[in-house]
Amino acid sequence: MKSRMFLLLSLVLGLQVLRAEPPTADALIAQAGKRAVAEKKSVYIHFGASWCGWCKRHEAFLDRPDIKPVFEKYFVPLKLVVQESDGKKDLENPGSDAWLKKLGGPAGLPFSAFVDAEGGLIANSKSALQGDVPAGNIGHPMTKEEIDWFVAMMKKAAPSMSADDLQTIESALRAQKR
Repeated sequence: MKSRMFLLLSLVLGLQVLRAEPPTADALIAQAGKRAVAEKKSVYIHFGASWCGWCKRHEAFLDRPDIKPVFEKYFVPLKLVVQESDGKKDLENPGSDAWLKKLGGPAGLPFSAFVDAEGGLIANSKSALQGDVPAGNIGHPMTKEEIDWFVAMMKKAAPSMSADDLQTIESALRAQKR
């Protein structure tokens, strides 16, 4: 009987360790900020959720072997999990909703922002006006206008980005298929 109780207690404790709460948004942003200072980069925060197909597409794009090294030459990427469904709230980074609002969201997911090392907004994925109408969140850039805005965001966040590196990312975005 004692061995069963010990086994049950071990199992419960083990499951609690496996379900440890994700790091806070504040801690992750502070860590990314330190790295950004050391490497003289901006931080790229992208907000997403497990249910969001466009979020997964954006993450896959950023992880492409032809994109990742170019993007990370200028930016420290950071994903924050927000707006999870009720059954998956434990995946969220505590405080990420507050950062989403601080940086201009919510406006749908994925939402992204380039920030300085202190977390100050440089540019976010809410695009400029199209005529007299606010265009809204570009999410993962697919259309000409969305890609144009993402390129403008990168230029603003990394003014020293080489034309070749910028072209690598822009060309890959424009070559995407829906």
